[in-house]
Amino acid sequence: MAIQVKRIYEPAAAQDGFRILVDRLWPRGISKEKAQLGLWMRDIAPSNELRKWFGHEASKWPEFQERYRAELATRSDLLDSLLGLEQEHQVITLLFGARDQEHNEAMVLLDVLNSRRRRRA
Repeated sequence: MAIQVKRIYEPAAAQDGFRILVDRLWPRGISKEKAQLGLWMRDIAPSNELRKWFGHEASKWPEFQERYRAELATRSDLLDSLLGLEQEHQVITLLFGARDQEHNEAMVLLDVLNSRRRRRA
């Protein structure tokens, strides 16, 4: 079983498994056909307020992570759903639209899911 992260603008691949968009907004210039999504989980994404505050400024990254983790702590049902999808499909890929491949919500979400999975094992 595995959880991966990938930018939605990269071509879909068989090794992506079940593809899940974890952005609140639909990415520009991507058709639903090209996205090849299994699911769009906009409610797992950072709130509009947090998303706007962050603005993908790397200097805000440490505080963004803290704030987003706090939001995710209130969304246990959605986190459990993602882990259930991983069990069902063996591989899931969390898709994001940001240009910055290190400082984005999918990276925080991946870390939270991995921590949650380790606690359960």
